[in-house]
Amino acid sequence: MPQTQHSLIKKWTELQNKTGHCLCIGLDPDISKLPSGYPQSVDGLTHFLCDIIDISHEHCIAYKPNISFFEAYGIPGLKSLETVIQHIKKSVPVILDAKRGDIGNTSAMQARFIFDYLNADATTLHPYMGFDSLEPFFKYTEKYHFVLGLTSNPGAKDFETQVLDSGLPLYRHIITQLETWNRKFHNIGAVVGATQEELSIIRKSHPSLLFLIPGVGTQGGSYKEAYLNGKNDHNLALINASRSILYAAKEKSSLKKDCLHAIQTLIGDAS
Repeated sequence: MPQTQHSLIKKWTELQNKTGHCLCIGLDPDISKLPSGYPQSVDGLTHFLCDIIDISHEHCIAYKPNISFFEAYGIPGLKSLETVIQHIKKSVPVILDAKRGDIGNTSAMQARFIFDYLNADATTLHPYMGFDSLEPFFKYTEKYHFVLGLTSNPGAKDFETQVLDSGLPLYRHIITQLETWNRKFHNIGAVVGATQEELSIIRKSHPSLLFLIPGVGTQGGSYKEAYLNGKNDHNLALINASRSILYAAKEKSSLKKDCLHAIQTLIGDAS
């Protein structure tokens, strides 16, 4: 099955055509940052996120809840995540930002939780332990898998940008390998940060691979530049913004107005 025929690629393309852009909204909930009017509790957090989804689902092509922000609240937090994913699934695909990847049998259990229990459509993965740590995820052929290539954090220089004997940095080797694996599985993309100037260089070397691009908004990346430099040869990318949208409102009463204004400010007429 060619990558362009994957059901999620079709869905993201359909939503891009509908919305006019490639915005992915990250859900990184923090009880201490809830707008006034919401209880400072896991229940309040859940209601807040469901309100954000109801307001924004016609303006994005994916949501990316970060599992760690839910795990921090223990079992109630994971129950909140389950509720939020179920709420999202009424509208657009869910990329569960879990950054998994371990020895094969452990990865198989991680994939089972993410895909069979939580019913996410896609996830994020670490490449460090190699193919056998990723294959259990890739075998979920109807799902999508974004593997860390070049991330948006300053610490990317510690390993990802280190130059190998080949003369190329580690991240270039990783992304080249992802493209090779994608020829077999047709459900693999790369995480490439919007704050990294190498984005356009990587794209020229890998014109078809789908990129999940974090770093837009609060982290300083530009949606317009991320789209122009990161879209693939089918004009598709997943450009993520989290805090700049999630915490745009200080009060519950202005949530809709402030959230939609933040989205419009972010994307403008870039796409």
